[in-house]
This record gives sequence, structure tokens and C-alpha cells, in this order.
Amino acid sequence: MLAALNSLKAELQHGRRTNQKTLASAALLFALAAVIVVAQRGPRSGYGGRGYRRGYYEDARTPREITQHGNETPTWTNAPGFEKDVFTFVRVKRERAPYSYGGPWDTDTPDSDLNLSYRLRQVTSIEVDPNGFFLRSTDEELADYPFIYMVEPGSLYLSDEEAVALRNYLVNGGFLMLDDFWGQSEWAGMAGQLKKVFPDRDFVELPLDHPLYRCVFNIKSKDQIPNVYLGTQSEFDPQHRTWERPDATEVHHRAIFDDKGRIMVIATHNTDNGDGWEWEGDNHYYFEHFSEKIAYPLAINIIFYAMTH
Repeated sequence: MLAALNSLKAELQHGRRTNQKTLASAALLFALAAVIVVAQRGPRSGYGGRGYRRGYYEDARTPREITQHGNETPTWTNAPGFEKDVFTFVRVKRERAPYSYGGPWDTDTPDSDLNLSYRLRQVTSIEVDPNGFFLRSTDEELADYPFIYMVEPGSLYLSDEEAVALRNYLVNGGFLMLDDFWGQSEWAGMAGQLKKVFPDRDFVELPLDHPLYRCVFNIKSKDQIPNVYLGTQSEFDPQHRTWERPDATEVHHRAIFDDKGRIMVIATHNTDNGDGWEWEGDNHYYFEHFSEKIAYPLAINIIFYAMTH
């Protein structure tokens, strides 16, 4: 295993991708989970996912329709008969609350969605849709997809119709991940909107002994992923600062459970997993310390847990 790992690392140092799956079965997935190897991509211009033009991607149905910021993520074809029996990374289109903190629904796309889909397929035995999908919470197709993702939920706004649709989706087995929002104001904005969905349920801090942190990778701490600009600068910062504001130094993973103890919603607060997927190849330091060590293992654990529970 060590020889294979060193060979893959040599490929990474020369900027080459590995095109085969690291794991051929669930048993191998658990055996190799401790040594995630993610290929490093070429440099990109710009920083972070913030500031994209609001509504620019409104007509797109998949991230694959949008030109990536850096090197294009490889596409692939799933085995015959599995064209629809695959995991699809679904990002939710939504409105942005006026006068709120946080960015729009399309922050970090398309790179984050496509990179994560590629890495999920590469390091697990899960068959994955190469294109991803964009949906609104009121779209009928939502029921066909067990996992959905919302970014920058500090600016979340849900109409009454959307709140009802989201509640129906979640109580019937769906799973929602909320990611990339910072500080108390953005938390309050998101939590207030989720109360429209579940007036009688509250978020609970997820303890590190929860099975989610052991189902693939052995995650022992809730580490912070900064935006790519802060992450790049942290290499030279004596404090290695990774937080975006003074009230956002501590990372929280909080969940809403159903009556049987199933996680319906997970919120990763004061951290930016989306940038970890989006800018994985911006520079070696960011890739090694944030994408490879934190963003991908956590996302893969969350998706694996959601799909098996």
C-alpha cells in the first residue's frame, strides 16, 4: 500500500490525475480510507467563490453546462444499467434574503460540485453522476435525489411553499447539507428560516463520537476550512488564522434529527467546505492542508452516511 501511495504522490507532484478508482469495493474503501489521495490541479486566477454574478447560472440545469474556472474535471460513463442508479450531487437554487449576510446559491459552482463528484467516485466504490444537478426545493424531481446541498445559507430565504416542500422532502428520507456561512448573524439568518421548516425542532451539536465521523474516514476534530485567500495567507501568518471574522473562530457541525434519531439536516458552520472542493489546486499548501485533509474526508463521510442511513 505504501508503494502505491508513493506512486500516486509522485503523480500529484507532476500535476497528473489518477483516473482509476482507489477503491473497488466497500471493503477496500474502509481499508484505504486513512490514505485519501487527491490529485492536485493547475493554478487558477481569483480567490474564493464569493462575488459571482447573482442569477448568472439561473438557466443552467447542471454544473457541467458551466465553464470551470480552472482545468476541467474529467467526465466518465457509469456501467450499463447504472445510468440512473447513481449518486448525484444536487445543489439547491434559491432566493437570497434582502439585506442579509452571505452570498447567493451559486457560490463556488461549477468547480466545487464537479470536483467533489469526481473525488467521491475516485476514492470510494460509489457510482456517481458526472454532471451534478441544480434544482429548486419545489421541483417535483427533488424526491428522486436523497442528498441536497445549500451554500451560503446565511442569506437563505424560504417562501411558505418552499418551506413546506423542504419539510416534506426531509421527513420522507431526504438529507440537506448547509455549508459556508460564518458568525452569529449568518447563523441566526439560517436558523430563522429553518424554523419555517421545523418549528418544533432545534439544531444539536453533533458529537465527535457520532458514527458519521467513522463511517469512512476517521475524523477526530472539527477543523476549519478558510476561503482560499485566507488559506493561502495562513501559511505565512504566525497565527495561521483561518477564520473570516472574530465571532467565527470555532467550527460547529450541528444537525436536526427526526423522531427516530436520523439526521435530516447537517450545518457546517464557520467553515468553507465549498472552497476546499472548488480551489483544490490553487496551490499546494491549500490543497494539502485544507482540501485533502479536511474538505474531502468530511464531505465523503457526510454523503456516505446520508446514503446508508
